[in-house]
Amino acid sequence: MERLSLEFIDRVAVLKFNHPEVMNAIGSRMLDDFFEALAELKKPANGARALLLTGEGRGFCAGANLQDEDRGERRGGAGDGLRTTYHPILLQLRDLEMPLVTAVNGAAAGVGMSFAMMGDMVCASKNAFFLQAFARIGLIPDGGATFLLPRMVGWGRAVELSMMADRLPAETAHEWGLVNRLYDDNEALMDGAMEIANRLANGPKSLALIRRAYWSTWQNSYEQQLDLEAQLQNQAGSSTDFAEGVAAFLEKRDARFRGE
Repeated sequence: MERLSLEFIDRVAVLKFNHPEVMNAIGSRMLDDFFEALAELKKPANGARALLLTGEGRGFCAGANLQDEDRGERRGGAGDGLRTTYHPILLQLRDLEMPLVTAVNGAAAGVGMSFAMMGDMVCASKNAFFLQAFARIGLIPDGGATFLLPRMVGWGRAVELSMMADRLPAETAHEWGLVNRLYDDNEALMDGAMEIANRLANGPKSLALIRRAYWSTWQNSYEQQLDLEAQLQNQAGSSTDFAEGVAAFLEKRDARFRGE
């Protein structure tokens, strides 16, 4: 992979946007690499039980690379490429059977902000910022931003961020609930994000089911969500991790989960 790096550290897969010369803006090569990375991530032999997504250098991801060398070869409308590139990646991230931690180490702009918001735990350093940059070039937010952003920060704030296209500092994003954990600098960010990712990677199989339950709640009625909870609880209750969790509770010791 040229524009992404993937490293397995114990049970954590660390995936980095890796084109720091353009603040990790996403071009066609990076999108191709993303598909390859996700395929590798899912191989059981690699042993990954949590994914940490961050950026190389000073930025997390500056959005789409408007100077992408392959941009001129694409045909169709501005949104057509989303269906064949970004959307399959975002849906794979949504459906991951492991927790996802995002570590925002700098600019998270445009679709880069969308990727940042995909985290089950969103971590950021104080020098990071978020930017719905689309209106600056005459486009609308994409990458699922119009779905996630109002649910995370509220309707009024989401519309303001999208129409005014102003920077949202990490400290304000933390106050608004967009960021779960805030760190003083990038070194502390990576230490903290890895600590969270390791904790989740050593958690029970039910963490993947929790992800599925919360992603499903947006389209389900109350009755449908109750039924889904029952279905997922059956799966969790039949896992070896559940048996281990109960045994550890009764024996007053820490559980040793295996993700099974």
